[in-house]
Amino acid sequence: MPNTVEVTPDGAHDAPGGDSGVRVRAVSKSFGGATVLDGVDLRVEGGQLLALLGPSGCGKTTLLRILAGLEVPDEGTVVIDGRTLTGPGTYVPPERRRISLVFQDWALFPHLSVADNVAYGLGRGGDRAGRVTAALELVGLGSLGDRMPSTLSGGQQQRVALARAIAPEPTILLLDEPFSNLDTSLRTQVRSEVHELLVTLGITTVIVTHDQDEAFVLGDQVAVMAEGRVVQQDTPAGLYANPASPWVATFVGDANLVDGEVRTTGSDAEAHTALGVIPLRGVPAVPDGAPGGAAAQILVRPEECRVTPGGTARVELIEYYGHDTVYVVDLADGTRIRIREGSAPAVHRGDAVSVGFVGGPTIAYG
Repeated sequence: MPNTVEVTPDGAHDAPGGDSGVRVRAVSKSFGGATVLDGVDLRVEGGQLLALLGPSGCGKTTLLRILAGLEVPDEGTVVIDGRTLTGPGTYVPPERRRISLVFQDWALFPHLSVADNVAYGLGRGGDRAGRVTAALELVGLGSLGDRMPSTLSGGQQQRVALARAIAPEPTILLLDEPFSNLDTSLRTQVRSEVHELLVTLGITTVIVTHDQDEAFVLGDQVAVMAEGRVVQQDTPAGLYANPASPWVATFVGDANLVDGEVRTTGSDAEAHTALGVIPLRGVPAVPDGAPGGAAAQILVRPEECRVTPGGTARVELIEYYGHDTVYVVDLADGTRIRIREGSAPAVHRGDAVSVGFVGGPTIAYG
């Protein structure tokens, strides 16, 4: 671990710009010769919630620990609110970063009361009791300060961990899979409560998750990680509509990748597929009248298709979710696609159907 460099009284030095939020530049980290982070770049604006989304083992938690100061990168810089906390010749220890971290297992002390757990990270001076009370009130546990963690539900324990994190009034809040230990119904409720609280507090927040729904619900921005890199960062809507690769397209939601031939006429482009002709956008130039067109995979989201009775396709499976229905359909050429409609099932498994594309211009991956 590098020596702490006391450049200013708080151990960090001013970075150019002095803007708020988080800036991660070219951060790399290896363990035992295995590369975990490979030149990561990340930006979180002040007051925003960023969801760090990716499969297990992609480096999400390691990046979070580097932000917190619990790990030191081999290369790269971490700048928070315009001040360099990690970089060449600079390392500020965790306790001097004004960053709070909520662990995946919440890490409550079983022998301490709820109030004492929340007070653990606070200094002895100031209105310590008042800050504990205020934090518990914020998370809806104002009357449970004297209780022991073992007497609380999973959702209540999660909120105690959050109260402990916000009591020191951090500039940055880091949450590592904070809802993974909750059952499905409770997770949805607690997630909504925490989301509302974080927006109200306006704390810059980074949330690690492998759940696409969770990332899209919570994040003002979503950064998708794979193999130690941030492969795309955008708003949830931008990420869903414009995934940078077929892998991102399938990772952030249901996606059909349909084989097609891209043909262009002037500035217009279209794909000829088993679903018919599909308009395209953002397609590199293909010579007009190129023989057979250019082979590509066409992104078709399930909600961009409709089924009607009668035709050459066949319904293989039906998944009814109450609010919508997913059909798994084999087209005449053997292509299998998923179709999502916001209604009760209108056809049955084994029925012959027609499938039509009803979406707007989409993306082709060459």
